[in-house]
Parts: sequence; structure tokens; C-alpha cells
Amino acid sequence: MAGVEPGALVATKLQAPSAPRHLVRRARLDRLVDRAIEERHRLVLVSAPAGSGKSTLLAGCLGDRDHDLAWLQVEDSDADPVRFWSYLAAAIDCVRPGVADAVGPTIVASGGSPDSVVTALVNVLAEEPDPLVVAIDDFHLIDNPVVHAGVERLVELCPDHVRIVIATRTDPSFRLGRLRVSGQLTEIRATDLRFDAAEAADLLESSLLDRQMVDELCDRTEGWAAGLVLAGLSLSGSDDATDFISGFGGDDQLIVDYLTDELLASIPPDDRRRLIETSVLDRLTGPLIDAVTGSADGAEWLARTAASNQLLVGLDRTGTSFRYHHLLRDLLRLEAERQIPDRLPDLHLSAAAWHHEHGDMYTAIEHYIAGGDLVTAGDLIAVHATALLNGGQIFTVLRLLDRLGDLPERHSRSALVRGWINLTTGRFAGARHYYDVAAEFDDGTDANLTASLGIMVHLSEGGLGEALSIAEQMTEPTESTQAVGLAAANTWAGLFDAASRHIEIARELGASEPSDYASSVAPGFAAVVDMEVGNRAAAAEHASASLEHASSHGVAESPQLSISHAILARTTSHPERRAEATERAIELARRAPEPFTLGYVLALVGDTACEHDDPVGPELLREARQAVDRCADAGVVGAALARIEARHGLADRAPAQPGLVEEITDRELAVLRYLPSQLSQREIAGELYVSLNTVKTHCKAIYRKLGVDGRKSAVHAARGHGLP
Repeated sequence: MAGVEPGALVATKLQAPSAPRHLVRRARLDRLVDRAIEERHRLVLVSAPAGSGKSTLLAGCLGDRDHDLAWLQVEDSDADPVRFWSYLAAAIDCVRPGVADAVGPTIVASGGSPDSVVTALVNVLAEEPDPLVVAIDDFHLIDNPVVHAGVERLVELCPDHVRIVIATRTDPSFRLGRLRVSGQLTEIRATDLRFDAAEAADLLESSLLDRQMVDELCDRTEGWAAGLVLAGLSLSGSDDATDFISGFGGDDQLIVDYLTDELLASIPPDDRRRLIETSVLDRLTGPLIDAVTGSADGAEWLARTAASNQLLVGLDRTGTSFRYHHLLRDLLRLEAERQIPDRLPDLHLSAAAWHHEHGDMYTAIEHYIAGGDLVTAGDLIAVHATALLNGGQIFTVLRLLDRLGDLPERHSRSALVRGWINLTTGRFAGARHYYDVAAEFDDGTDANLTASLGIMVHLSEGGLGEALSIAEQMTEPTESTQAVGLAAANTWAGLFDAASRHIEIARELGASEPSDYASSVAPGFAAVVDMEVGNRAAAAEHASASLEHASSHGVAESPQLSISHAILARTTSHPERRAEATERAIELARRAPEPFTLGYVLALVGDTACEHDDPVGPELLREARQAVDRCADAGVVGAALARIEARHGLADRAPAQPGLVEEITDRELAVLRYLPSQLSQREIAGELYVSLNTVKTHCKAIYRKLGVDGRKSAVHAARGHGLP
């Protein structure tokens, strides 16, 4: 499913953890959860500190009931809205096949918008009336308020047969009071999860302990599950239970501190060393352990350790994938920092290499960063950034880039990613900065990528001539984004043959890439070409194809698609479709107001509005004029707007153009100096070391700015203005 690249979905996140080898069934809690589900409470909130037994409780009491269970184990990387909803849809898809395919395009297209995603998800869930429980574990790791708002909305709107269960260390930012008042909330808190003496006795199962000892241990741990489990593990290596029990007490942290030493001391040195080494891993499998530690018996060691340690949590039903209980993991990582600080980078890099080899790029990137290899991490981020960004995961990409520190200020590929993000979000000054960085540090490896960013940066600044100049230096595109940049520059310059060629190249390259963004955007430029040569029917077909592809590939929110919406608004005769297309065109174009796209879109929708006597039309055309006036040479957009203004009697309202000397660029002046000669345009191109198309573009701009229609009249007009 789209939205979670790079790498495939981590399947173990979609499975409830295996129940402990000795699961203590606590009837009072089972009844509480059962009653909440039977009474159709919308939300079951299990909120308690680490080590309280939240995951174990839910896995035990939800896994064997007469309902389907969708389980999602979240991580802090899932704070990206697109990533979170993609995983949640995949979790539900495990028990409701088809949900991910039905909701996936909306998730990506909306960028994880709570309104859009929840509406789509609720509609799909309503189609299947069988009871469904959706459990989200470790929700405290999600620190994005957008995700919180979406889950709250899901709780409020979910069908009657759906229950949401959330396990978290801290309360989510929901309006819980409303649910309490309406009787739609069941809360299980730390006090509810504490073990009583009888439950503690079942959990410990120690022949060393009599009832009084159990009562005392329960008092000292205050029934805290992790404290009891740690105590049980430590007791297995103790000869005197009485002395052991009397040796610690107080709050959770004191217990942990005490039991850390006790627990690790009771473990054989080789096992203790391997526990500490593997603490860098979030998930444990035999092959991964072998790769990181250099062992050859990782699977056997893992199975043996899991059988004797309740703080190892099974992640699948096959007994091959585990994770450390969060408390044990934290304890082991502290020990790793204390005992083997010099080895930690190598352990992380070994893990990175293994995950890289097995296609889990996100985890590989995290380990490369932790291991200090920021350059490789930056390279991997750059390789997968297009797929992530096209999938709406800007939050994920920015999170990864932020972890690179100042690397993007001196690393071409990271700078390119920063530049593209700034460009697509309308932060053009930032885009310019990172383009300059990329150009400075590019060793030629990413020349085309740097050039394609440069084209778009110059277009955002209104520099059509500069964009074309860069385009001339590019080799044949190897990625669809490069071809799209060339298509854009040539389209706005009126070089339609070159534009059409690059449009086709963009489509061909895009079709072979994981995220086919180009096949959504390229037809929009084809539609512009059709409009400008007077083929409105073909323009409408290309615009429709653009939007259909965008909708099915989850990129419908791209500002570039405003062009296709504007052309549909201009070519349709259906009033409702026209109004909808107009609204969408304006909305998207204003998100990242690059002057050529914004000017062209507003010119078309303004023209349409004026044609139908809509009073907003002149306002839209004035806004289009403002965009066009940001361009040193507005090319096709300027010519189209001038025609529209003239047709509606608005030309005289347009702001006066700057003086000719200022208006004609240095590159255009260079061409102008050759016009009095007998040289052909091709020969002028040879003299200036540019292409014939570039000379043609500059000539068109010169003629328009001088108000003439040919070479001889341009020479005459130029001399009248004192131009060489």
C-alpha cells in the first residue's frame, strides 16, 4: 500500500504480542474490558506508566474473544499522519481485507487529513457489521496533534460495531470529558492494573516465597507489574528470598535501579554481553542478532532467552521475532552506554547494513544516523525522498533530515531534498538557499538533479530565461522529476516541441518508478500546450487524465495539478463541474504560488468567471497580473493573460510595464546585438554557445517587449530606445 515507503510494512507491528509463557488471567480486568465492548463503549483507554502490563492485558483479553482484532504497535516514526493512517489501515486490513486498498489513496492524497481519512475509513468500516476491535498500543509515542485529532474523530464517528482500544503511558489530547458524560468511555488506570497479592503469587510462581513474602513484595512494588516480574527474575538467582525482599523498596525508579544490578548479575556473562549488544535493536530475530553480534546461533539464543525471560515480548506467532520489554530495553541501553560506548557505533552500523540489505530503508537510515554515518543516511534519504514526498510524508522526511544536523548545509543530496521540500511548500527563499548549497557541493554525481531543482527555483523567482539556460546544460533526463522540470520550462517558454518531448519522457520514466507522480503532472503541461495551440478538446482530455491518475496514485493535493483543474474549468459546459474545478484550481495554486503556474491558473479561471459575468473574474485577473509581473519574462503566461485582459477590456487596468531597458534581460540583450547582422538564429546560437530553442525564446521575448512582430522591426524599435 502507498504511503509507508521506503521499505515494506513491518508485519510484526500489525500483530498482537504473544501472551507470556505464564499468563496470569485477571478476571476483574477481563470483565471490565468485556463489559466495555459489550456495552458498545466507543473507547477503551488503558493509561498507565511503563511496565504496568498494558500490552499484556490487552493481548490476553482481546485475542481470544468473539470479535475481529486489528492490532497496531506504533513507534515514534509513525507520528507522520500518512504513515500512521497507512499502518492503521493495514492493521484493519488484516481482518477486513480490502480496507487498505479502499482508504490508501485518500490517505496519501489528503496528506493524512483527519477529515478526509476518517470519513473514508468510517464509510468502509460501516459496510461490514461484524464486531471489530481496533487496538493501538504505545500511543504515547505519537506526538503529532494532527494524528491525535484524527483518532479522536475516529472514536466519535466509528460505527456501533467498532471499538477503539488505546494503550498509552499518558492520556491523549482527546476531549475525554465528553465521552465520560455520554457513557462512551471505559478507563483502565495504573491503580486498576496493580497486582493484588493473589495475582502476584500467580505471577511469581516461586517456591522460595510464602504468602507473607508475596504480600510484602507486593506492598514494596505497590503491585507494579514490571517490578514483580523483575523481582521474580532476580529471585531465581537468589538463595535468601527474605534478604532479597528487604533489600529494596520505594518508587518505581528505585526498584528498577536495584533490580538492574540484581538481574544482570544473575545472568551468565556471555548472555549478559549479548543482551547489552542487542539492546540497540528495536526488533530481534536470529539472523539480525548474528549480523550485529557476529554470532552464529542467534535464533537458538533468542528462543532460549525468551523461554526464561518474561521481559522478552513475542511479536509473531512463530516464535522467531521478539522485542525487549521497554523497561528492559532502556536498562540494557544504559548499560551499553556505560560498558561498551566505543562499540555502539559499530553495532548500529552493522544493524543498518542488515536492514539496508533486506529492504527496510527507514530502519537502516535510523541506524546509520545512530552509528554516526550521516552521509550514508543522507544519501539514503535522498534516494527515497521522492517516493516519501509523493506519498505525502513530508513530516517523516523532515524528521529524518532534522536528525542529520547541519549535514544539508554541506551535503549535496541532503540539500537537494531540503530544497525540494521548501519549493513544494512555497518557501522559495529556502529553496534557493539549498539549491545554491547543492550546486556548490555537487561533484557531478547529481548534476541533473541539481539542475532540475535549479530550473524550478528560477521559475519560482520568475526567471524563465535562467531556467532555460540551466535546461540547456542538462543531459537526457534519467528521472521523471528531471523531465517534468524540463517540460515546465519549455512549456512556459512556448517551446512546445521540446515541451511535448519531455512530457512524454516524464511519463515513460514515471511509469517505471515506485511513485508515478510524473504521470499525474506531465499531462497537465500537455493540456497547456493544447490550450495554447487552440485544441481545447485535447486539452480537456489531458487534464482529465492528469487528475484521474493523481487520484488513483495519491497525489491529488499537488499544487501543480491546479493547472488541470483550471483547464477543466475553462473547457467544461457543466456549471457545477466548472464551479468545483475553479475552486479546486485556486486552492491548489495558492498553496505554493510559483508565478507561472499561479498566473496561468488565475488567468484561465478569471477568464471563465468574466465570461459568465461572475464579479470575481476581474479580481482573479488582477491577481494573475500580480503574479505575471513577478516574472522578468512571463512567456506563454504573459501572452495568454494579455489576450484575456484585452478580451474583457481590462488591459488598460493592468499596471504599467517597467521601462524597456530594465525589462529586457542581459541574455536577451546579447541576442538583440546580433539581430542587425545577417546571421541566422542557428548561427547566433552557435556564437553564444546556446541552443537554437533558447535563441528563439529570447527573440520572442524581445519582440513582445518592444511591441513588434519581427526581426527588422525589433532592430528599428531597439535603436529608437537607445538599445545596441
